[in-house]
Amino acid sequence: MQTDFLNEARRQAEICNACRYCEGYCSVFPALHAERAFSDGDLTQLANLCHNCRGCYYACQYTAPHEFDLNLPQALANVRQDSWEEFAFPQSAARAFQKNGVMIALATVVGFALLFWAARALASAGGEGFYAVLSHNAMVAIFLPAFLFPLASIAVSLRRYWRAIDAGRPTLADVVAGFRAAATMRNLDGGHGDGCNFEDEDRFSNARRMVHQAVMYGFLLCFASTSVATLMHYFFAMPAPYSLFSLPKILGISGGLLLVTGCVEMIRLKLRSDPALGAVHAWGGEVGFIGLLGFVGLSGLLLYALGQTAMMPALLVLHLGAVLAFFLLTPFTKMAHGFYRLTALVADATRKRGDAA
Repeated sequence: MQTDFLNEARRQAEICNACRYCEGYCSVFPALHAERAFSDGDLTQLANLCHNCRGCYYACQYTAPHEFDLNLPQALANVRQDSWEEFAFPQSAARAFQKNGVMIALATVVGFALLFWAARALASAGGEGFYAVLSHNAMVAIFLPAFLFPLASIAVSLRRYWRAIDAGRPTLADVVAGFRAAATMRNLDGGHGDGCNFEDEDRFSNARRMVHQAVMYGFLLCFASTSVATLMHYFFAMPAPYSLFSLPKILGISGGLLLVTGCVEMIRLKLRSDPALGAVHAWGGEVGFIGLLGFVGLSGLLLYALGQTAMMPALLVLHLGAVLAFFLLTPFTKMAHGFYRLTALVADATRKRGDAA
């Protein structure tokens, strides 16, 4: 990891540790105040606990033009971004996406869509609905490896992260505590329930918390839709297409609407926020990821709406191209931050249990 980022984060963490004004803001400060000196692993853990809500920056009396020149949100964001690139597998792909995220996402979607269009020859004779364009077996052959690869890649990355922060062995209670904090987005409430100052330093808002929940639960509903359809196909002999009021369609439509709304609003909030309080070179990668995730949801909704029209084949290959690009790029995009943050929350619960023992 870059020494300059770590040294600057260490300098600022030591000043914050002496001040302690922001102790109740989020999980970062209790974890920070539990230390007397900060190893590289400590800083990496603090960085991944940080949700970049920026409340501490706007409350701080030592920001510029003070000589301390504190900007803890940016210092931790730089370490956090660098840690994702450092632990990623393969590492070179992560660094490339962070530098050229928008172009890579766009090129990948278009490229895969063209490949799917060319693969229409694999369509099964007499297939119904989407299977008239691409057979079920062809879809499984393509997407099963694409689903397994990011899981394996992220598993390697998180193992590297856990070893770097030197976390102890978690208990089931620690895991539950981490999932609970992630599910409620507790660290985006500002420590007082009124939210944070992400888009406006003079106003507290829970908008970012709600947007993150919309994206997270929208994605989970879409994943649940695919999982339910898979179970219906293989275990209940109920292959697609499904009716509008079937469980896969209900889950998919509600998840898609949440996903698109959340991604659009997340980009709006980012445009209103101060870029100087985030990672220096992360803008392209973040926007590329959010745009790709939002397009997955939007193309899926359009496919539901126009699936009985002549536009269906073109929409299907675009949607499948977007989904395939999303899966393959997941370990190198900001999607990975959810896994790191969850792991950091579990590690923090493990630390608290150890301190209390």
